[in-house]
Amino acid sequence: MRTVFCCLFAICLAVQAQGPRHGWWVTEPVRWLQTNVREIDATIDAKAFVADAARMNANVLHYNMGGISANYHPQVPFHFASRQLAPGNDLFGDILREAHARKIRVVGRFDFSKTRKEVYDAHPEWFFVKQDGSPVVYNGLHSTCINAGYYREHVFKILDEALTRYDVDGLFFNMFGNQERDYSGVYVGHCHCDACKRRWAADKGKPFPAEPTPEYRAWISSASREVGRKIGELIAAKRPQAGYFNYMEEFTDGIMSESNTAVSRPLPLWPYASSDNVNRAVNSQPGKASVNLCMQFVDYAWRFATVPANEIALRLWQNIAHGGALAFAINSTFDQQDRQAVETARPIFAFAARNEALYARQQSAARVILLSQGDMQNYRGLFRLLAEQHIPFSVSTNLNWIGQRDVDLVIAGRATPELQKVTQAGIPLLVASSSMPPGAGARPVKRWDRAQGYIRVRDKARFPSLDLTSIVMLDGPFLELDSAPGSALTFIPPSMFGPPEYIHADMRDTNSPAMVEFAAGKAVWLPWDLGALYYRHSLPPYAGLFGDLVDRLLARKRQVTTDAHALVEVSLMKQGGRQLLHVINLAGHSQTGYFPPPAFTAISFDVEGSFKSARAMRGGGVLKLERLGGRTRFTLPKLDDYELIVLE
Repeated sequence: MRTVFCCLFAICLAVQAQGPRHGWWVTEPVRWLQTNVREIDATIDAKAFVADAARMNANVLHYNMGGISANYHPQVPFHFASRQLAPGNDLFGDILREAHARKIRVVGRFDFSKTRKEVYDAHPEWFFVKQDGSPVVYNGLHSTCINAGYYREHVFKILDEALTRYDVDGLFFNMFGNQERDYSGVYVGHCHCDACKRRWAADKGKPFPAEPTPEYRAWISSASREVGRKIGELIAAKRPQAGYFNYMEEFTDGIMSESNTAVSRPLPLWPYASSDNVNRAVNSQPGKASVNLCMQFVDYAWRFATVPANEIALRLWQNIAHGGALAFAINSTFDQQDRQAVETARPIFAFAARNEALYARQQSAARVILLSQGDMQNYRGLFRLLAEQHIPFSVSTNLNWIGQRDVDLVIAGRATPELQKVTQAGIPLLVASSSMPPGAGARPVKRWDRAQGYIRVRDKARFPSLDLTSIVMLDGPFLELDSAPGSALTFIPPSMFGPPEYIHADMRDTNSPAMVEFAAGKAVWLPWDLGALYYRHSLPPYAGLFGDLVDRLLARKRQVTTDAHALVEVSLMKQGGRQLLHVINLAGHSQTGYFPPPAFTAISFDVEGSFKSARAMRGGGVLKLERLGGRTRFTLPKLDDYELIVLE
């Protein structure tokens, strides 16, 4: 096995050196159905099961292959078939054959994070060891360690056999690497096995940490990526046509993510979950597929209880509106005890299948880029401001796109040294952060962790949306700067707020700027977290101030203007010579509920570009156009939950 693996390793290095692989996962429209079948489901009828997937209009079936429990009979030791799989039966092989006969691709699922006690008894050195020396056991399964022999050696024997035996279209790996908490959320800490200690000593030359420090977490993450890279190389060598998927971004062919819920997750809910995940993935690593799984269940303890039907629909429409796979996940078989999720997803899959040519090779046409960095509330608030003002935007975690695409404006919620690359490239920049960006040239006086004051609007001409507002609430981090007379926005420090007779009696204005312009006026810095304030409070002055700044920084008019409701999301994509305007109705979302959205009628759009035709694919038919000054105007007669307008 060692010789075979070394040869495969050499072959795979050549494959990896060629860069991202553009296989079926990026060249074809993808309707991905994940079925997390249980060990007890190994008695299903493969033909009937695949027929159900075909009726769903799925063209990719994500199905359990091996790891904890195999749906075939392995020959490699310490890899076990399901206890319910009859001798001689090859369920996975049958699923693969039936699926391929229907032109459905199959992605095999593996989970190597846990295995049976008999493996632990034979090789305890392969397993996760808690600080007290005991193993991590969950429902009778023992957790393995990413640094030990199971992951580092034995896994490759299992995969070599599986890839030799089955002509799969891809492999997916669940729960990859060491986890500090189990499925019940119980903290188990970090692994103290001998393999971890040896590797740590060799890499770090210092005592093994008693607690999982940031340095340790970075180190154990790099261990997972190292094993993940080798697995990817093996797949590329054994099955070059097969995609490689897990929740790592490096070395894989797809960026996997989930839109999911959890009962303990802090409120408010994030209704843009799928848009956020997919937009970020396709624009941060455009050479890879985005597969954002819409999870049907509420939380781990209630795998058969589904989230609201309209939440399922919203997630799925957002997936394809931003260029990702239409990806849906269920637990067990199609015989669901709560069928709401499946029956909600079914017509969406059918629509995507009928119009599949429109859902392949989409790319963002947006010329505004939001950097996914910094405080989550600040980022999400900026995301909401863009979405609610119908400004098409791409999300990116990096600046690799500089010089590769046409960009009108970059928006950042964290000030980092690399932002200097943006201004050096001559791209307008808006930074909303209590940390100073490079080049701002201001002199800090004091950092307020929580400034409970105001922002004074000094120059109303700069902010036409604030004609009724002279002060804007400030509650959060603020970097007070040296006085700069003439600033358009200035800082009002905290003052008395009680009793009523004393309310703000000591309020005083300062010349400390709350907005700094630099880079010859092409960059604006707000030394406060505008996005976080909007995320928490949704005050109209924040939105007005933001919109006015965007319009002032944009050299060109917004790509899309519309009178649509703020909870109508638009996504502008390009596909060859045409543009695709996706319109999604979020107005049914309220607090923790997702209800059928009210229908909107007669929504007007003004889109950059002179188009000859516009078709509303779900209900509007051919739309009447008006072309003026290099822009195209039209009216969408009605919007229910989603519409796709094709502009050619």
